[in-house]
Amino acid sequence: MTLTQEQSSVNSITNMMMRSRENIVSYMTPLGLHHLMDTGHHYGSGPWVDNLGRDDWNPVYYHRADDYGIGLDRTSKGTNAVSQYATYWQTRFEDPAKTPQPLLLWFHHLPWDHTMPSGDTLWNELVKHYYRGVVATEQMEKDWLAQKNHIAPHQFNQVKMALEIQVEEAKWWRDACVLYFQTYSKRPLPNGLSKPDKSLDYFKSLTFPYAL
Repeated sequence: MTLTQEQSSVNSITNMMMRSRENIVSYMTPLGLHHLMDTGHHYGSGPWVDNLGRDDWNPVYYHRADDYGIGLDRTSKGTNAVSQYATYWQTRFEDPAKTPQPLLLWFHHLPWDHTMPSGDTLWNELVKHYYRGVVATEQMEKDWLAQKNHIAPHQFNQVKMALEIQVEEAKWWRDACVLYFQTYSKRPLPNGLSKPDKSLDYFKSLTFPYAL
């Protein structure tokens, strides 16, 4: 491999790594949602979980999805967690229009039809985040496969296997969350996005008794 080829390979892998965090955010914690994992493991989502010993152990405590909208109101009109911040940030976080988009549903409970900066509704924007996360993860897998001739076989196969698992888990997170939140939003998927091929009941039925 020439120096030019080696540098190109390094650049490609570096770009993969730089994008990887936001890819995971898109299909696991979009727009400030979080703590949506199922009970006993963190492999897949369980936004429906509401039977644990403390309220703040349950995913439903954090996303607060209902027929009106989604998100936990941490402003002065809600839990007032915003009071822990400096005055400048309190002012910003009190207003959905000034709250950074990655933190929007961390600080606000907003209606499904809330208008986002993109001009789209909150529901459509949320769903698109989930779908973009899967597409981006699939792209990472393709980018890695293109490096086959530049990486030692053992290392290449280890990462290849991990990325194959990540793609499947990204789809799991996307489909389970979208189907669950759709029971509250009662809105169709945005145009051009395919419906999950499994049911919400299927995802709720998954168990992993030996997971650590």
